[in-house]
Amino acid sequence: MKPWIAFWNILLKDMRTYYLKPPNISWGLIFPLAWTGMFFIKSGSGLEGILALLPGVVAISILFGTTSMLAVTVTFEKKHRSFERLLLAPIPLELLMLAKTGGAILFGVANAFVPVIMAAFLADLSQVNWGPFISAVFLIAVASTFLGLFIAVAVSEVFEAQTFSNFFRFPMIFLCGLFFPIADLPALLQPLAYLLPLTYGADVLHGAVHGGHAMPVALDLIILGGFCLGLFAISLGNVRRRWIS
Repeated sequence: MKPWIAFWNILLKDMRTYYLKPPNISWGLIFPLAWTGMFFIKSGSGLEGILALLPGVVAISILFGTTSMLAVTVTFEKKHRSFERLLLAPIPLELLMLAKTGGAILFGVANAFVPVIMAAFLADLSQVNWGPFISAVFLIAVASTFLGLFIAVAVSEVFEAQTFSNFFRFPMIFLCGLFFPIADLPALLQPLAYLLPLTYGADVLHGAVHGGHAMPVALDLIILGGFCLGLFAISLGNVRRRWIS
């Protein structure tokens, strides 16, 4: 079996089998759409209000979409013991886990452009710097997916994965500078914000949409990439410890 053939087969199987499950539809699609509509309606139709909110709703759409995917694909297969059989496949564990997460990354990137498309009907997006914007979208999707993998590996049931995900997701909404600057947070919470990957992705998105980076774009992307590598390595270590060792 050629490893890359196995990679694509696993990826396509997950996309066909799991991605329209009710938890994915509710948390991965409906919830971000509801947030997007709520914030855009609250802001009115003014250009300035919509552009101010766009980075936040893009990040939320990615975060909820990706973590919801892994809560179903990995946790469901663990419960029915097909995950253990999959680990017997003659391909490297790293490639196997990338196959299990690749669909969620693609879903997260697609989810990110739902609010962008909605905003395009209400505001002029010609001033958006699309290079950093797309780079941040992709790395936020990767980091959020690997966070979802870390959570899914640690629990046994889908509802446990969704609940545990909220332990990370909701604090990030309020601490990562999505809708108001980190400098406005209480002094005790500001250091915590810089321990969360979404902080750096949100900074790039804000700068790409309306300027005003808190940190250099390259540094934001490097740190966000480091979170991606770290979360993936931790998840691989958990898989090896629980199923392979």
